[in-house]
Amino acid sequence: MPAIGSQVKPFTAQAFREGRDFFEVSDADLRGKWSVVFFYPADFTFVCPTELEDLAENHETFQKLGVEIFSVSTDKHFTHKAWHDTSPAIGKVKYTMIGDPAGVIARNFDALIEDGSHVAERATFLIDPEGAIQYIETTSGGVGRSASELLDKVRAAQYVAAHPGEVCPAKWKEDGSTATLNPSLDLIGKI
Repeated sequence: MPAIGSQVKPFTAQAFREGRDFFEVSDADLRGKWSVVFFYPADFTFVCPTELEDLAENHETFQKLGVEIFSVSTDKHFTHKAWHDTSPAIGKVKYTMIGDPAGVIARNFDALIEDGSHVAERATFLIDPEGAIQYIETTSGGVGRSASELLDKVRAAQYVAAHPGEVCPAKWKEDGSTATLNPSLDLIGKI
């Protein structure tokens, strides 16, 4: 897996998004704003539509935070459109669905399963406006991810980026119910 703080590697791919149909997307589209790159194994499967639907149902909240979502699988962009047009769950998706049939993007993120199946891991990457990876999550194929948990990570990463010298402890929420910390020698052994 890429290291936290590493830069997104170059790529160009075809994508689908409702209302825009097919278009080209590249690593340049991940810069200048916060982005989530959300890899999943395949279209027309079982856990994947539940995850993509959960993201779709929270898409407006991500947008309010200035976060663009890019889902990626090794399917073609044509398959994304067919899935979008036939599945009630995927029909809710308004974010960009990137086709990566050659596995270039998945390999760039070390998210391609190299066992002959040619599918991506369930891997999530949060990328800051400078193109640096700030958060990575990978789960096993049978374990779906939660958009609300991802939103918590986004909020914490954005807070830390905007407040140098502060860190967000476990269970931190932006509502102020859990205070941030200012790491210093004075805190050692007192937490």
